Amino acid sequence: MRQQSAVRFVQFLLANCILCLGMGITAAADQPQFVNAKLETRAVTQSLETSVERIAGEGQQAQWLAYGVEAVAGDHSVCCGNDRGYGQGKNCGTCYLETEHGNSSEPRNENKTVKLEGQPQLIVLLRVEMKHVMRIRLASADCTLDAGGLQVVWLPGVKPEESVALLTKYVEAKDLDERKGHGFSEEALTAIALHADASADRAFASFVAPGQLQGLREKAAFWLGAARGKAGLALLQKMAKSDPNPHVREQVTFALSVSNEPGALPEMIRMAHEDTDTEVRGQALFWLAQKAGQKAESAITGAIQNDPDTEVKKKAVFALSQMPGDEGVPKLIEVAQTNKNPEVRKQAMFWLGQSEDPRALAFFEKVLSQ
Repeated sequence: MRQQSAVRFVQFLLANCILCLGMGITAAADQPQFVNAKLETRAVTQSLETSVERIAGEGQQAQWLAYGVEAVAGDHSVCCGNDRGYGQGKNCGTCYLETEHGNSSEPRNENKTVKLEGQPQLIVLLRVEMKHVMRIRLASADCTLDAGGLQVVWLPGVKPEESVALLTKYVEAKDLDERKGHGFSEEALTAIALHADASADRAFASFVAPGQLQGLREKAAFWLGAARGKAGLALLQKMAKSDPNPHVREQVTFALSVSNEPGALPEMIRMAHEDTDTEVRGQALFWLAQKAGQKAESAITGAIQNDPDTEVKKKAVFALSQMPGDEGVPKLIEVAQTNKNPEVRKQAMFWLGQSEDPRALAFFEKVLSQ
């Protein structure tokens, strides 16, 4: 009996040790490294929104609430939020949450272990003060987060759709319409954009609805191109055709230019040809030149030849000047020599003068010697 009891006890210990190891692996994968923090872990037993409200209401001092969700694939590392989820976040090291502007970081120690496989993680941090969420920060999972001595409550196992629902509450259309800087509402919008979950696409569909304020539609359009993939492109195509505000459609041309989806380029070309607004057609031409080089050449030269508006023709000439020299300069010379519109020829001459290209100099010498 004693032997059987001992065997059962060992089996019990082994089972619980396996469970503990499994829990430890999960925590290590999801929870970033916090330093200078009074760290506490609390289970989310109700909805995330309810849990955040409860914890915020209990606190007497400033604290951070933090959780992790799966992030969209691609080069969207946010580090300390310095690059808004797009660019240089790979250099993240220690992120100081309690700096004045909330963006300071130290370079990464080259010996630090970095996770190379698996779904990228986005860390969402909510700063609670006076029982309310007052600031939102984003970080990459491989950052070391310095909390400045404050309490940090880690919330494991947060459902991405509940995170999107909570953050949507903080996306204030009026705030985004009026603010030119990067504020609380825009940080929430950025966080939603980087969630690898279909609920984020549904949220963005509501953000770009025609009834929303212009500022929200413009800022949401950027993230549709930068982070939301095929679903984002579908919404941008809809906006390109149906949004009533030309300023919003101008932003759509830029959003299409940062999209990696193959359907983005044809939509930019269509806008350059067909949009009813002069400024929108001009912006589409400009971003075509930035994005596509030779692929955009026919659309740009077509606008120079066929667009009925001289201002659009002039913007198309500028778009040629933004193409690589091997492609743009010969086309500018051709326009300067052959276009029937004197304003367009003048514009081509101007941008040739700015190019500092030897072929432009040779062309001017030829013109002046005649």
